[in-house]
Amino acid sequence: MQINQHAKLSIAPMMDWTDRHCRYLHRLLSGQTLLYTEMVTSAALIRGQSVHLLDHSAAEHPVALQLGGSDPAELAQAAKLGEDAGYCEINLNVGCPSDRVQSGCFGAVLMERPALVADCVSAMRSAVSVPVTVKCRIGVDDQDPEEVLPEFLARVVGTGCDRVSIHARKAWLQGLSPKENRDIPPLDYDLVMRMKGLFPNLEITINGGITSLEQARAFLEAGLDGVMIGRAAYHDPAAILCRADPLIYGVGEATVPEQAVLQMLPYIDAHLMQGGKLGQITRHMLGLFTGRPGARAWRRVLSEGAHHPGAGPALVEQALTHVVRRDAA
Repeated sequence: MQINQHAKLSIAPMMDWTDRHCRYLHRLLSGQTLLYTEMVTSAALIRGQSVHLLDHSAAEHPVALQLGGSDPAELAQAAKLGEDAGYCEINLNVGCPSDRVQSGCFGAVLMERPALVADCVSAMRSAVSVPVTVKCRIGVDDQDPEEVLPEFLARVVGTGCDRVSIHARKAWLQGLSPKENRDIPPLDYDLVMRMKGLFPNLEITINGGITSLEQARAFLEAGLDGVMIGRAAYHDPAAILCRADPLIYGVGEATVPEQAVLQMLPYIDAHLMQGGKLGQITRHMLGLFTGRPGARAWRRVLSEGAHHPGAGPALVEQALTHVVRRDAA
């Protein structure tokens, strides 16, 4: 299956959430869904020489690297490092509204500089053979999305980029926090749909406020090429990922979170052997049984016990007994 086919469903890059442990878990739940790293800045890779930020497991594939930056030459170097590290796609962040990102002149503020974005994408595409894609907003601040989004996409298409993920909200760079920017600006799904009509050869993935596979299928059936889900997939991964392969891709069978937990145990053991901490992994597992009997006990056992000295796979197995026992009752 080609990378663009995997992109029919993807899990959004989310800072502090979609790290390599999270992605390993998500891959156990779905073999086909495209996964993204947290945003990694080109400056950290090139000037900070923090190449360890590219560490990941081959088991996570298909997985894409998201980069943040605005210097074409630096982004090209970072993209090459990502390709050499094994990532199957390089994505440019043009959507993050945080103050830290704005001060570095990248993220959503780049919606105001489409020519620079085009230069960045062109430089990255020249440096690598894997796809280079863009994740953007529909506009920022007082911009009129009806005007700026088509112009922005035309610039990106002109570079040869063939896939863009659009968060169907504006970003307010002044007056709203990053958290508020994920909820307060209204969603405009219709505008994103119209972009597909204007750019029929551009593969468009829609993002923002999507909480179910049923919603995702509706967008795909309406003609969009992909759907990206963020917080809903993190907080209730089983609801999004366990049925993704048969429902979205028409392959395989639904998975069950209990089996994924058992498959995580050797991974946890290896992480601890390398000096890691249990909580670094189990924090991503807390929502696995959301809405099911025993879910509260599952979360409590992991939350209270993961940071104790010597905590390991046995604690996870103990937490799982609460779910299994109550389900069986």
